[in-house]
Amino acid sequence: MSYTALYRKFRPTDLSQVRGQDHIVTTLRNQLSGGRVGHAYLFTGTRGTGKTSIAKIMARAVNCEHPTENGPCGECDSCRSIADGSSMNVYEIDAASNTGVDNVRVIIEGVNYRPTLGKYKVYIIDEVHMLSESAFNALLKTLEEPPEWAIFILATTEVHKLPATILSRCQRYDFKRIGIDTICSRMQELMAAEGRSADERALRYIARKADGSMRDALSLLDQAIAFQSEGELSYDETLEVLGAVDTEVFSRLFRGIINRDTLGCVGIIDEMASQGKELTQFVTDFVWYLRNIMLLMASPDTASMIDISTENMVRLREDAGLSELDSVIRYIRVFSELISQIRYASQKRVHVEIAFIRCCEPRMAIKDPESLTDRVAALEKRIEEGNFVSFAAAPKTEGETVIRSDVKMPEAPKALPDDIRKLIENWPRVISDCSNDTCMIKNCKPVLSDDGKLVLYFPAGDISARLLGNEAQHRELEEIFENYTGSAVEFAIKNSESDEIFENGLYDLRNIVKPGTVNVPIDTEENTEEI
Repeated sequence: MSYTALYRKFRPTDLSQVRGQDHIVTTLRNQLSGGRVGHAYLFTGTRGTGKTSIAKIMARAVNCEHPTENGPCGECDSCRSIADGSSMNVYEIDAASNTGVDNVRVIIEGVNYRPTLGKYKVYIIDEVHMLSESAFNALLKTLEEPPEWAIFILATTEVHKLPATILSRCQRYDFKRIGIDTICSRMQELMAAEGRSADERALRYIARKADGSMRDALSLLDQAIAFQSEGELSYDETLEVLGAVDTEVFSRLFRGIINRDTLGCVGIIDEMASQGKELTQFVTDFVWYLRNIMLLMASPDTASMIDISTENMVRLREDAGLSELDSVIRYIRVFSELISQIRYASQKRVHVEIAFIRCCEPRMAIKDPESLTDRVAALEKRIEEGNFVSFAAAPKTEGETVIRSDVKMPEAPKALPDDIRKLIENWPRVISDCSNDTCMIKNCKPVLSDDGKLVLYFPAGDISARLLGNEAQHRELEEIFENYTGSAVEFAIKNSESDEIFENGLYDLRNIVKPGTVNVPIDTEENTEEI
């Protein structure tokens, strides 16, 4: 006889076996006992939370010859035929494979005939959001006014994709993610039924990794049991078979980031990769560790929300005292973005190493305002420790170039009005050389002031002037202007208060031309033409 997976072997057969959905179980139990069964139900929620299981329990319960408080008796002919899939009264349809209107028409034609055995025909449509628009339209009338013997149960993980016309015709039940304690309790029951024992830490890790899905938890448990065919299900071997990492490694990584130990962090990543750890799960677990640190730093009272052993909690509290909350939040954002980047990346390890280097070296993130906190903290630490290095006094080793602080690079001469005229004559090419960060200068009007400086005027209310005030963008424009003039161009960026920007000694440089030329619009390919 072939092996049956745990999530199939222990699928709930009545409402008393359903875990984590008490609000739904209570409502359906009252409907069944009071004879108030609806004609259309919509079960929505994340994967593995019991939608299909409860739909099948309902299908058996409404046709059961001897119903009980918890639904079907499981002994009558109707219950047995539905359980083994031979009943003609229950139709389970996968909408992902039957998306067209023709598939819905088959349902509509069959619903008009009374059931041959039992009281109701039950149509369970799984992943109903996959139906096409025409299929939904064909189902509307039947869903609104079905025959008295027809019940529709729709199940979906993406309820936002359903038309409002479908939603308004159904009783909607939202299935919650199942809690870690509930999943652990259920797994302990199943392990006892299988005649096996398990370390509670192993079960709690599986429950946390399942992310609220009972089916995922049982699948992971099945995998761990297969790896440890005999004896107790241990925590260490569970981590090994699931490709997980102990929290002690995450503590070392976090302390490496705090201490700017780039080499140490990269070494740990190399160690994990050598052991064959799955890097996506590795980063996901590290984000969870950072989340626990964040909660402890936000408030000590949040310790009850952190599912971790007493020993690991001591280490976690120590780690929480090593950094600032803003820095930890930045790390979480960096690694959360990393998870989506490496999910389908071919070089996952490279992306992971870059993320850790970014966190260890905040000076690399020049355009990231959130990295300023880390950069300032690093400078403050160096000041406190008196860790200063004088480049002029540093000894020169063989093959090493020493940068002396007392030697200054020659500065470029300041640009004259003629140089600025040359710059404006090449303005279209200047704009084309700008990056995405500075390309908004195409909206400005370059103007020469009385003191011979270049002023870039933007329309009143244009935020481009404020954006270009950033140090990095300002430096980029300086380099671009100097490439065209050979001189250092002094310029200012302002918003004009009115359209009269040429008064009070201000001149539009696009009207300053060489002798023997005629003005043409600046956005044309040729700026001048010979007279």
